[in-house]
Amino acid sequence: MIEHEKIYIDGKWVGASGSARIVVVDPSTEQEIGRFRSSSVEDVDSAVTAAKAAFASWSTTTPVERAAFLADAAAQLNARLAEIGTLIARDVGMPLPLSMMIQAGLPARVMDSYAKLTPVFDWESEVGNSLIIREPAGVVGAITPWNYPLHQLVAKTAAALAAGCTVVAKPSEVAPLSAYVLAEIFDAVGLPAGVFNLVAGDLTIGQALVEHPGVDVVSFTGSARAGTDIASRAAQRLARVTLELGGKSANIMLDDAPIAESVDAAVTKCFLNSGQTCTALTRLVVPRSILSQVEEAAVASAKRFVLGEPTNPATRLGPVVSETQRERVRAYIRGAIADGTRLLCGGSDTPAETPVGFFVAPTVFSDVDNASKIAQEEVFGPVLCIIAYDSEEQAIAIANDSTYGLSGGVMSRDTDRAIAVARRIKTGQVGINNGAFNPEAPFGGVKKSGYGRELGAEGLHEYLAIKAIHR
Repeated sequence: MIEHEKIYIDGKWVGASGSARIVVVDPSTEQEIGRFRSSSVEDVDSAVTAAKAAFASWSTTTPVERAAFLADAAAQLNARLAEIGTLIARDVGMPLPLSMMIQAGLPARVMDSYAKLTPVFDWESEVGNSLIIREPAGVVGAITPWNYPLHQLVAKTAAALAAGCTVVAKPSEVAPLSAYVLAEIFDAVGLPAGVFNLVAGDLTIGQALVEHPGVDVVSFTGSARAGTDIASRAAQRLARVTLELGGKSANIMLDDAPIAESVDAAVTKCFLNSGQTCTALTRLVVPRSILSQVEEAAVASAKRFVLGEPTNPATRLGPVVSETQRERVRAYIRGAIADGTRLLCGGSDTPAETPVGFFVAPTVFSDVDNASKIAQEEVFGPVLCIIAYDSEEQAIAIANDSTYGLSGGVMSRDTDRAIAVARRIKTGQVGINNGAFNPEAPFGGVKKSGYGRELGAEGLHEYLAIKAIHR
């Protein structure tokens, strides 16, 4: 069992001073795999104080110097790939091959991308008689979720450090274990004391970080409800905030898309990480003329998602992260059935093959009313809604009829046609024909999905302040 009694502040592992010990559970076995001592509000103050003191020197380092630390950290992440992938598979429940590739591999790629971007970024430019300088914004409070715990932490931290900011990180208490690994890596590469600090605990620790007067920028990933609360708290002292929140993304299948291939890709995009992905394409919008064919293909695809423990090679779908999350997803499924929504497969019962663990059967609904709760609210579980349309205009309207706007998809044999539709979807990113995620492209949403961007040059801008010097 993994135990953490200490947190990382000012370049040292120090005892957390909170009274609570929080248990971490393997969602596939329901067994305790770790525990950690919570930080206190006083620990948050110590971490911010250390970050503020370190900012004076770190903010004056050269981009090349900062890039060297990021490159070393990327190498360390790659060296510990198997360890990290296994740890997050146990912590979150993602099948091990995917955890190795996404939960462990993607953070290493992101860290490396900022190591390469930092020396060539346009830190200064000229406009007429003015010199425009992009300077580090200050101390960053990074609050991260449990579904992609290391990736989200690295996305914020790598960009902030590249910008010359210092960081106080607060991971989710549900899946915190990989955050300690990142602190170990920064310590091993000799990152100067106070540049990266780690505190741990529940939402009260996050609130203390958001409200601390020494925090200049708050970066949060999580639910829209929590994001609204954080924005409100930060607004009391006019702190800058970036928010990456929920989604209810539509995947439009045009009438020329190959049915079997498109539906299989659509189900995969919905069920990734047991549906616990903010960009999950949970609404499959299809021509009414081929609805029955799509339904048949969707059920066949869903049945190929074998439930099981993440390290079992046969497993394609792990558990959701906790009992609370499982009951939340089941409540949405029961509600949709009660409303008369047609269930094609799955449901809210405990799957027979996985009597232990927080498993939800891969579930597909059809003839879904886009105004219904199951189509409008983020379920965050392996639940797909198939919605029929009669015209391309109606398909676009259905996609845009959402309070969220984080992701989307368009499938067509005609790429130009798909791009034309994608341009009309009000969302932060759109995948064409199962286009691969690009960690160097900007990531973020519109509407209730938040504001600001992560990754790439746009992600770096979130941690910079602009100064104009007129000559």
